[in-house]
Amino acid sequence: MSGDRPDPVLAAIGAALFHLRRVWIKPDMMKRIRARTPGSPGGRPLQISNLMVVNAVAALTDEPSAEPGAAAGDGAGEAEVSCEITVGAVADRLEIDPSTASRLVGHAIDAGLVSRRPSPVDARRANLGLTDAGRRVKQVADRYRRAYYHGLMTDWTEAERAEFARLLTRFADAAARDPMDPDGIDKIFEEAGLD
Repeated sequence: MSGDRPDPVLAAIGAALFHLRRVWIKPDMMKRIRARTPGSPGGRPLQISNLMVVNAVAALTDEPSAEPGAAAGDGAGEAEVSCEITVGAVADRLEIDPSTASRLVGHAIDAGLVSRRPSPVDARRANLGLTDAGRRVKQVADRYRRAYYHGLMTDWTEAERAEFARLLTRFADAAARDPMDPDGIDKIFEEAGLD
């Protein structure tokens, strides 16, 4: 494919993804969310990052155990889990560095959404789980997200929705396997002759 004759389909995909990013990540959105979000039981305002951690812990809880030595709930409102969920596992799931994950997990614990218990496998690690509040937040967030997507696709046929889900999942999986090279931005400016 020639660099001078762009593929109109790829150009349309790029424009749509750029538009989605602008719609969903507006600079004032985080301020509005923080202003409307009540404080947690620990006094810290709830944040979007809390929901990211809740989703990661929930997803890791649902995955088959990758490590020997399954941890069980302590009977104090914690669900039984089939594997250990560590800060490192959350970092991997969110694709962030461990120190950032540690901070975000700490905030979610302070917000009362995630619990930390000693690991039965390694005393230096923490085994994370959702609290009752964390499970409620996950359920409400999932319900809200489904309603939002349903509203966006209200005039789509069932076949269109299924095909979109299949193709979007395939696209996301391909992007995860081969992420964009961060050096690409430098190359753009170099090729354009801008130093």
